[in-house]
Amino acid sequence: MKKNLYQSPNYSKIPRNKKEIKFVIIHYTGMQSEIESIDRLISKKSKVSCHYLINKKGKVIQMVKELKVAWHAGKSKWQNFKNLNKYSIGIELVNKGHKFGYEKFPNSQIRSLIKVCKSLKKKYRIPRANFLGHSDIAPLRKIDPGEKFPWKELSYYKFGIWHKIKKEKKKLVLPKNIHREFFRNLFAIGYRYFKITKRKKADKLIIKAFQQRYLPKNVSGIIDTKTLQISHFLANYNKLS
Repeated sequence: MKKNLYQSPNYSKIPRNKKEIKFVIIHYTGMQSEIESIDRLISKKSKVSCHYLINKKGKVIQMVKELKVAWHAGKSKWQNFKNLNKYSIGIELVNKGHKFGYEKFPNSQIRSLIKVCKSLKKKYRIPRANFLGHSDIAPLRKIDPGEKFPWKELSYYKFGIWHKIKKEKKKLVLPKNIHREFFRNLFAIGYRYFKITKRKKADKLIIKAFQQRYLPKNVSGIIDTKTLQISHFLANYNKLS
């Protein structure tokens, strides 16, 4: 696949080796135009970048070479990893985001994303569970790529995990400590920035981040039966798959 190139100066000068690349992190640009997004990603002042940017028509623009550490993830955690820039490839999708008029991701854009992900998955042997959104690794400060991003569709191509929760005939009884049960599941999946045994106001942001990805029609920040079911399924994904 032909890739256009804009060289961003925003990357760490110390290169990494191929084995260090373990994740693909998907973002949206959250800016009003493609030109504005590119200008920011190539500006030294912004101190942000990505490896690939994909516009609405599906054009792929490489901004940082894959073995360079691009500055896209920022302060982040997933499983036992901290500051995921070093271990990931960052992909930005041109989209105005929630601030400027959140849009559906065009089919042409998603098709190109799938092609890029196929190449990266094969080249770096990235597990399907390691295709993540920015809000997965930084849920207290980021909400991209958001509830309109088609995670379910990508899971068909083995990019990201998904659940198989169907409507239950019987109404399930919620456990007495639903908070502890839910966050225990989230910890097993890989989410961080919370304490299993102690509630915090910021926990609502983490619940919303989870729902944006796995229950996009109900981003309430409240742990209901289905949210808990999905978390339990995903926490046991490796055992069930």
